[in-house]
Amino acid sequence: MLSPIDLREQFELLISLYTRDENGLTLVEWLKKDWAMFSHEKMDVAHSKDLLGEILDDGEIVRRKFNPREPVGTQAIQQWDQLRTELMHRNRFFPAITIDLDRLARLLPYLLIDTAEIPQIWHRARIQQTNTTFTPDEMGCPPKHLASHGRANPAGIPYLYLASEEITAISEVRPQPGEVVSVARFSIPELKIIDLQNPRRTVSPFILSDEIELSALRADIEFLEKLGEELTRPVLQRSAAFDYIPSQYLCEYAKRCGFDGVMYRSAAEGGSNLALFDAERAKVIDVSSRNITRVVVEI
Repeated sequence: MLSPIDLREQFELLISLYTRDENGLTLVEWLKKDWAMFSHEKMDVAHSKDLLGEILDDGEIVRRKFNPREPVGTQAIQQWDQLRTELMHRNRFFPAITIDLDRLARLLPYLLIDTAEIPQIWHRARIQQTNTTFTPDEMGCPPKHLASHGRANPAGIPYLYLASEEITAISEVRPQPGEVVSVARFSIPELKIIDLQNPRRTVSPFILSDEIELSALRADIEFLEKLGEELTRPVLQRSAAFDYIPSQYLCEYAKRCGFDGVMYRSAAEGGSNLALFDAERAKVIDVSSRNITRVVVEI
């Protein structure tokens, strides 16, 4: 069993990114802000300071104020914002503005989710036009010639959209009271899935042992968060044809890098969504019908 001080070397490298500044924040506040550390509900600031003090064997350092040695870079974010505007409104296939795709290819593996953390059961919903429940074969993604644009897929390239919770899957199809929805349960095998729900929690600073690389990673996490927002941002249906293009671009690049899908937060309901690039990898367990009795609107 590890004792707190056994982690001292790893944490010393991490806190080397910060320098004393009485106008700054405590180390605990920076570690929470930058790396989502000490996020357990019982780990308030006081308990987190006590633990960090034990790890560093220094009860005074956790009371001092710090600021980052290098500010978080915004160049990648600015380039992404410029690229998304060009993709949507200027030049879709031959954009003049680019982002560092080689760097992105090196970052995406940091977001690879452990198989043990992937839900074993996923859900997909379809609104029924009759009282007949859809068959398992009808609960997959549409054929290529009928596949319209989606949050992750360009038109004509169907992906299978799944949700971790049944209510999330139902909410994603936006049913009305009185309608009946077929809900299928799916299982998926071990796959290479990147998780863009919360990059600060997914990416561990302890995977690196070089201060320069660690500083660069700290800057990149904000960029990864920006990419995750593309998949979660609410989109009006009338503008979806072009608003979805940036997230489609991102998912197509993830697919090119050899990943099987992208997990992201649902914009419609709590829970996780999964865009699976190859629908054949998921298997239907069963299908059932649900009657929609009420839809809640929040403002």
